Formats: sequence, structure tokens, C-alpha cells
Amino acid sequence: MTPLSTVKGYMKKVPVTVHPDTEVYEAVTILLKHRISAVPVVNERGKLVGILAERDCLEAFINEEYYDSPTALVRTLMSSEVVTVDPDMHILQVAKLFAHHKFHHLPVLAEQQLVGEISRRDVICAVLQMHEEAAGRTTRGFAGCSLGDRAQF
Repeated sequence: MTPLSTVKGYMKKVPVTVHPDTEVYEAVTILLKHRISAVPVVNERGKLVGILAERDCLEAFINEEYYDSPTALVRTLMSSEVVTVDPDMHILQVAKLFAHHKFHHLPVLAEQQLVGEISRRDVICAVLQMHEEAAGRTTRGFAGCSLGDRAQF
């Protein structure tokens, strides 16, 4: 497989993570500031221990956990069972995962280390680029498909 048919050809470096002991208010601020819908949760050794999604935060708001305990920690809201992908996984396998699950982002792990993240949009852009190349067309700069910020792995 070529790098452009695998996750490593389209994944983004993970610029943002949070620690399990991050306060929920700070985590929500990070989600909003970076315009992301989920953030990987890593421990002090950098190991992925969970993921915090907007949905988790909304549930906290609904249950009034946020208001009853303004110092609630990410560890109380995060999902600890995280679906991950490998950098060498074919992009169409990842497309199937996104098609059958509700998540929008998947952490990319190599040898148990977080090395990147791939989103639904990244996969859609990848498939579109693969289709264009298979048809013998030069890939155009599609709106919303910025392939120039791919991670170097």
C-alpha cells in the first residue's frame, strides 16, 4: 500500500491533548478554542487513556454535574474505551469505521503511542483524492480539503 492509501498519508498531528485531571471547564475551553469536537486524554507518560467528546460535556451539563461540581475532572466524563487506528491501516477500512459509528475523530496509535488523529473529513478528502487520481485527473484543491497539513510519520 502506498502512504496515500493509508492513514499516515492523511492523519494530522495531534496538537491538543488533555490530562485526566484537567478540570472540565478548562477542557471545554480547549475544545471551543481549537474548534474540535473531541480531544484525546493522555496520562503523564503520554499514553492514551481516553477521549473526551463534546457529547460527554453535554451529558455533564444535562446532569448538572458541571454546575454541582465546577472542579469536575475529565476522568469523570471521558470515554475510556477508545477505538483507535494504526498509521498503516487502509483509508477505506477507516471509512467503514466512520460509516458504522458516531464518532468524528479517531486517535492514531503506533506502538501504543499517540502519533496523530484522523477525522471523517480527512477520510472523505482522502477518498475523493484517490478517486480523482484513479480517474487520471490531477487533484484539485477541494474546498475544505487541506492535505498540506498531513503529519510526517
